[in-house]
Amino acid sequence: MESVDILSVLFLVALLAGFVDAIAGGGGLLSIPALLWAGLSPVETLATNKAQAVFGSGTAAANFIHQGQVDLRAAAFAAACTFFGSAAGALLVQRLDSALLGQLIPLLLIGFALYFLFSPRVSELDSRQRLAAPLFALTVGFWVGFYDGFFGPGAGTFFAMGYVALLGYNLRRATAHSKLLNFASNLAALLIFLPAGQIRWPVAAVMAVGQLLGAWLGSHLVLRHGAALVRPVLVASSLLISAKLLFDRWG
Repeated sequence: MESVDILSVLFLVALLAGFVDAIAGGGGLLSIPALLWAGLSPVETLATNKAQAVFGSGTAAANFIHQGQVDLRAAAFAAACTFFGSAAGALLVQRLDSALLGQLIPLLLIGFALYFLFSPRVSELDSRQRLAAPLFALTVGFWVGFYDGFFGPGAGTFFAMGYVALLGYNLRRATAHSKLLNFASNLAALLIFLPAGQIRWPVAAVMAVGQLLGAWLGSHLVLRHGAALVRPVLVASSLLISAKLLFDRWG
């Protein structure tokens, strides 16, 4: 049973993760290390992360849809491909050895933190369509969804970069549509994890409230600020926490 102190920390992490995810993507770089720190196993961490993240991505997506920033008809096929890709990824991750997964997660966290540090900013990518929408759905939608179901952090950023670089969306539309795909992916993975009984529901419930609040705030601020403000904090925190996880395991 988690203590009140641990649940309070996880609530604050989820609040920040939901806020960051709605603006820039990558909230899982905060929530996954926090769940591991709280003592959850690797598979419990990934399952519980999806159970709380679905509320954040759903809140952000609903807000963007309400603001008229999402073309639901155009995004439907991409969301469907993302859903099935994520389900496949979540099925695969449950079949991996727990010890291997525990070693893999910190390395993936550090790798994606370095990627965010050195990759071009989404807003600096060209805005010209290079790929037909159905092909985008079958490639970016399915495979980023697969990655999100398997591991997750940064999927929203990859979706947004794909929308800008491959479909020519502006940053506002790209962020809005990426939250819809995030929600489809989180929902699919959650449905796959549910029968396995790996979700720690008290933790998920507390973090879901934080996600709701954070995503609501972040989605309202995204039109004015974008990713530039949260990116340095995201990179620094994920590197520090991942380094601690590696030290605890191998130090």
